[in-house]
Amino acid sequence: MIYLDYAATTPMSENSLNIYMKAAKNAYGNSSSLHDIGHIAGMTLQASKKLITDMIGGNEKRLYFTGSGSEANVLAIQSLLNGVNPLKNHIITTQIEHSSLYTFFKRLQTDGFEVTFIEPNNQGQVSVEVVISKLKDNTGLVSIQHGNSELGVIQPIEEIGLCLKKHGILFHSDCVQTFGKMPIHIEKGYVDAISISSHKIYGPKGIGAVYIHSSAYWQPVIPGTTHESGFRPGTVDVPAAAAFAAAAKDIADKMNEYLHHYQELRSQFIRLIEPYRDRLILLNENSENTLSNILPVIIKGIEGQYIMLECNRKGFAISTGSACQVGMQAPPRSLLAIGLDEQIAKQYIRISLGAQTTAKELESFTKALINIIEQF
Repeated sequence: MIYLDYAATTPMSENSLNIYMKAAKNAYGNSSSLHDIGHIAGMTLQASKKLITDMIGGNEKRLYFTGSGSEANVLAIQSLLNGVNPLKNHIITTQIEHSSLYTFFKRLQTDGFEVTFIEPNNQGQVSVEVVISKLKDNTGLVSIQHGNSELGVIQPIEEIGLCLKKHGILFHSDCVQTFGKMPIHIEKGYVDAISISSHKIYGPKGIGAVYIHSSAYWQPVIPGTTHESGFRPGTVDVPAAAAFAAAAKDIADKMNEYLHHYQELRSQFIRLIEPYRDRLILLNENSENTLSNILPVIIKGIEGQYIMLECNRKGFAISTGSACQVGMQAPPRSLLAIGLDEQIAKQYIRISLGAQTTAKELESFTKALINIIEQF
């Protein structure tokens, strides 16, 4: 089967897998233990943090490992809110956040927080002007996703963050889809916290991380927690952290190479579907503010679920949106947020490219996709 669902998850790289096995054998101790075996684990953990934070120009002491990107999102927000003046109970976010944050912000509304969900424009973009227009005297935190997993749209988080700094408002960004795919420089001071994940960059599943800038004050979600400087309870999975770091270093070393690779494949796909524009629409085709590895497509007159199943039958793995929302009958929330009606939004499929995707594979897939459409 040809895999074209890299935005959902990626296979572990050989290097990441090898590092995991080595660390599992040699750094198996509890990183908080004071004996020599614990010290080896602790040193491995710190080295892993340094490799990851070097990618974003940060300090390894400000990185905290979590159990996933979704958990990283929730812990980042709650930890920051715990450190904010309780009177600053207004939060700004968007309608197109990852489900882990969108549902968490909905829950916070029931806990007494006032949450403003910004609607993006029809390209999925959120401007700094709109964010600033929503600020209130009691705004304590803003959270805006860097890159959307369904539309591929990239938000101007540096511009937004610099404006929020002038107002003294905390800024968090979910960078799970962009980490390793484009430069992020957290110590420039435009963002207070980011969430990242290992399995989106060819590392293991079950581990993510939060980076919190030294200027941001936070408090533990669970008081009395000792691991990860109080950020998250539980013994840290040191082998997974080491494998995460290995994957991060590898992807950082090849970031420009992969970006060019995705851009070439995207251009190829656009050429291949050109004769079929009456049936296929590539969303945000002409926008520069998109992740080139994510191809969001509308197939006119055919539900995406049918296309996905037929592609699977023909040996191609694609999706109809974020894997975190599989099983939901409604179409992707992000598509409704940009103004598509429910019927059109249900005609959506997502093709997401990876480092291993070849031009031949994409050509084979496009031919199969066109055949499915013509046979419908």
